[in-house]
Amino acid sequence: MTRLQAQPLVRLDAAPAPGTDAVAWASGHRAELRDLVARHGAVLVRGLDLDGRERAVETVGAVLGEGMTEREGFAPRDPYGAPGVYSSSHWPADQPMCMHHELSYAARAPRLLAFACVTPPASGGVTALADARAVLNDLPPELVEAFERHGWRLTRHYNPFIGIGWQDAFGSSDRAEVDRHCAEHNIETRWGADGSLRTTQTRPAVLAHPDTGERCWFNQIAFLNEWTMAPEVHAFLTAEFGPEGLPFNTFRGDGTPLDRATVDLINEVYERHTVREPWQRGDLLLVDNVRTAHSREPYRGEREIVVGLGEPFTP
Repeated sequence: MTRLQAQPLVRLDAAPAPGTDAVAWASGHRAELRDLVARHGAVLVRGLDLDGRERAVETVGAVLGEGMTEREGFAPRDPYGAPGVYSSSHWPADQPMCMHHELSYAARAPRLLAFACVTPPASGGVTALADARAVLNDLPPELVEAFERHGWRLTRHYNPFIGIGWQDAFGSSDRAEVDRHCAEHNIETRWGADGSLRTTQTRPAVLAHPDTGERCWFNQIAFLNEWTMAPEVHAFLTAEFGPEGLPFNTFRGDGTPLDRATVDLINEVYERHTVREPWQRGDLLLVDNVRTAHSREPYRGEREIVVGLGEPFTP
């Protein structure tokens, strides 16, 4: 099998002149930056003067284009006022967020992601990237064929004890409104007597890029699967809530469970095509969310990254 090598991240060192206003620079160069993202899958601007969260939020908003309100998030975020601009997900610092495409399980997903570094971690915490075309090409053909034929299925259990509550995920505390949203977006719902909510949705695992038509491995099959959880976390959640009560799990689209070997294989292929660049204060990273998967690696120390979701589309 021919393997496509991971393309290096395009990096612009000290792109703006010293003392240049970051917001004005980002706004003025948005078209150029978007063109670089389209050609390379991601671009890192190094050298912006992002002196605090407020400036980072404004800079992300300036470069983002049409901001997108997050719905169905799997981890809490803090909204920062500007459309589509948030904190990074609240996720344990010692646990990785494996490779995935943002909101690839939802009916609407962002095409463009923007990340601005306010405070880099003392160690770790890289937002790593992987080329979704290369990953698809390197996966076993029989695995790809099964997921292309059936899609992938995500089950979620929203409960008051762990993870994000359904009220935050759907932006409403009205059950009827949540049911309407889910019915409109082909999500099955089941309410529990204790106020919990279980949902099931099936989505395509392979997507043609909206601009180029190139086939991309576009999903969160491995990240949101039970076998990617730390063993002690998996054991605790299963003992506490049962196999059906895990906060999330993934299957083949026809309901076939995934074994650990399959999930490990997908993550191993991601790793072969992963590129990493440690964060520096003032970094601005733009990512094509269809062509490029991303992850967040464990870290130590303070870490503040402002995140933007932009250019919504229907996968």
